[in-house]
Amino acid sequence: MAGDGHRRDAAVGGAARRSTASRSRPPALKRYGQNHLVDTGTREAILALARVGGDDIVLEVGAADGSLTRRLLEQAALVHTFEIDRRFATTLTAISAERENLHVCLADALHERLQDLEPPPTALVANLAYSIAIPLVMKTIAEVPSIGRWAVMVQRELGERLFATPRTKSYAAVSVLVQLACELEARRSVPRTVFAPPPNVDSTFIVFTRRADWPADRWVALDRLVRSAFAQRRKLLLNSLSGAAHGGRALSRDDVGRALQTLGLPAQARPEELTPPDFVRLAAALGWT
Repeated sequence: MAGDGHRRDAAVGGAARRSTASRSRPPALKRYGQNHLVDTGTREAILALARVGGDDIVLEVGAADGSLTRRLLEQAALVHTFEIDRRFATTLTAISAERENLHVCLADALHERLQDLEPPPTALVANLAYSIAIPLVMKTIAEVPSIGRWAVMVQRELGERLFATPRTKSYAAVSVLVQLACELEARRSVPRTVFAPPPNVDSTFIVFTRRADWPADRWVALDRLVRSAFAQRRKLLLNSLSGAAHGGRALSRDDVGRALQTLGLPAQARPEELTPPDFVRLAAALGWT
């Protein structure tokens, strides 16, 4: 996984049975957040959930020694793989020399124009670092419309946040935005014991797909509205949205109050109480769409 390099990388081998590649892999670096997946059964289970097909163009972020990459190459038409740790450059270059359907990018995926990849990726399959998981998911939703499926390993807490429901502790701006764009398909808990070295938290492998009716034409406005609303999640929307600007015009408390009234919502409504569709209706009532 690329991004800022903080990552947990996929690798071949069981916890008790390591392959030659696993034994020769450079040691995990704490500064990159590397925790290698070393359980073959877990790897194969998440590959099955990912449902990579022969027509897929896969974007993989964090190839490491290419253990997951090699399996993806057997299933996909082509794999664009990003890796920021150049200790793995020689290994990945060797794999690309063997396989014509691998495109290696030794770069930071968060800082690249992923929408310019050719051919355009149709699925993101990755074992993501906790520090880049949400930024990368949001970047690919907003900037890479060709991606229709995400199959990603994330910290369990982050996985819960993506599809949290209103009035729960995990419900946040990212919950609203991801659920407006995507629909949850599958989730699998992954214990810390299948990684080496083990992380301090458990993980979740989560699969979700892009909705056909995701509000692409209103995404910028919705993103700004939702993030403004949740900037201080315990505040009333009357207060958190007052002063928020879009299209050169700042909202007043009266603007927000009238919009809430139009939607039949109380003036005391807080962001954590609104459903994702409520935010779409609120944006329309405020004239932000």
